[in-house]
Amino acid sequence: MATYVLIHGAGDSSYWHRIVPELRALGHEVVAPELPSDDAAGLAGYTDTVVGAIGDRTDLVVVAQSLGGFTGPLVCARVPADLLVMVAAMVPSPGETAGDWWGNTGAEQARREHDARSGRPPEFDLRTSFFHDVPPEVTDEAMAREPRGESAAMWTDPWPLTTWPDVPTRFLLCRDDRFFPAPFMRRVVRDRLDIEPDEFPSGHLPALSRPKELVDHLEAYRTAL
Repeated sequence: MATYVLIHGAGDSSYWHRIVPELRALGHEVVAPELPSDDAAGLAGYTDTVVGAIGDRTDLVVVAQSLGGFTGPLVCARVPADLLVMVAAMVPSPGETAGDWWGNTGAEQARREHDARSGRPPEFDLRTSFFHDVPPEVTDEAMAREPRGESAAMWTDPWPLTTWPDVPTRFLLCRDDRFFPAPFMRRVVRDRLDIEPDEFPSGHLPALSRPKELVDHLEAYRTAL
């Protein structure tokens, strides 16, 4: 059995609450730490938090969602992970900040163009852009929580690695993602990771919208090692 290390994106660790019991029911350990919110934490603080939560556990499958894509590879550079799975994740380049990633990749322009083609207004809306395929009761529960503040340094810290960590890496692209549209994400993954992403019929938040199917994908990656 494995230890799944789940790294949330902007938001909080409750994002994983629908897949944690699924993974544990299969006999796996699950580590899903809450990332720090203090402004000084930044990439180093996020990475330290995840590595500290892992402790001496082994057989690690690191799963990074959205903004967690900046932290997941740093964790894999410090612990002996068996696999890194990027789920609708930002893919950083050496020296790049999370704040600069949007302009460097054209993410915001891609979202606006995708919304225009689909007849949606250009203004970002959480329910429309993130939660459009999440069950209403799960959406309401998530929206009722007090929002976690992101560390300010997280957006300004340069990504410190010069190369991608030496760990098998898979990318799960969410084909119905309105925030990181599929054509945009395919380009980013090919350009920055030089791999072909796998595709999954979900919006940006598959752990909330399709938890069982997401676990099936994770398990297929793990057993294929």
